Amino acid sequence: MAIQNSVLTNPSSFVALRTLNGINRSLDTTQNRVSTGLKVAGALDDASNFAISQGIRAELKAIDAVTQGLNNAKGIGNVAIAGVTGISNLLADIRGKLTELANEGITTTQRNILQADFNELVSQAANFIANSAFNGVNLIESGAATVNTLSNLAGGLLTLTSQSAVNTQVGSLAGVTLGTATNAQSVIANNFSNLESVVNTALGSLGAEVRALNLQTAFLEEIRDATDEGLGNIVDADLARESARLTSLQVQQQLSTQTLGIANQRPQTLLGLFG
Repeated sequence: MAIQNSVLTNPSSFVALRTLNGINRSLDTTQNRVSTGLKVAGALDDASNFAISQGIRAELKAIDAVTQGLNNAKGIGNVAIAGVTGISNLLADIRGKLTELANEGITTTQRNILQADFNELVSQAANFIANSAFNGVNLIESGAATVNTLSNLAGGLLTLTSQSAVNTQVGSLAGVTLGTATNAQSVIANNFSNLESVVNTALGSLGAEVRALNLQTAFLEEIRDATDEGLGNIVDADLARESARLTSLQVQQQLSTQTLGIANQRPQTLLGLFG
């Protein structure tokens, strides 16, 4: 038979204390969830889900790194397109000057003026090339290398192709002789036509490649959002539910504290037996 009246052992107090400790532990857990917004903030909360969430967080970091690389590549490609577009816009003026120079009826003075204009236009094209660098990379300068960019976590690559032929052809045009109408006609048929073809090819290639970078970046953004949402489903706390639980536990804590106080007063009643 259990001893109910003892100053040494108070079973009611033990029960009340265990209940209060359990409520305090639950209250601590709920308060942590409310303060962090996470139901799985560490391995002690849920070891398996925490391990899974850490892996997902690492994947998100990797996606961010890939996206950053794609954005850098887009910058390189867009600046190169701007440079080639500038040269393309000059082609009409260059062709006009060459056509005038191909006219045998102009005077020597007029030819010199037209040739000076032509040289200035070609010089401007060279300036476009020199200024088409992004983050130290220039796709249309002499000796430019093709840029390969990581496009996904599986190691796929997207390429920005070197367009150094643009610089080669601009340089070729800069060195032509335009002393006679025949020279000018030859330049139109050869040097100018080659430059025009190279510029058009570069615009088409760069445009397609940058468009691919844009599409891949948009796709990765969608993947990241979906992954982030999946992570939230694993670790995020339902704050509305936790708020209601916090209020309930606070009331339980108060009641349990009062119950423990009552249980601790029980041995005092034994003093009445010796009065």
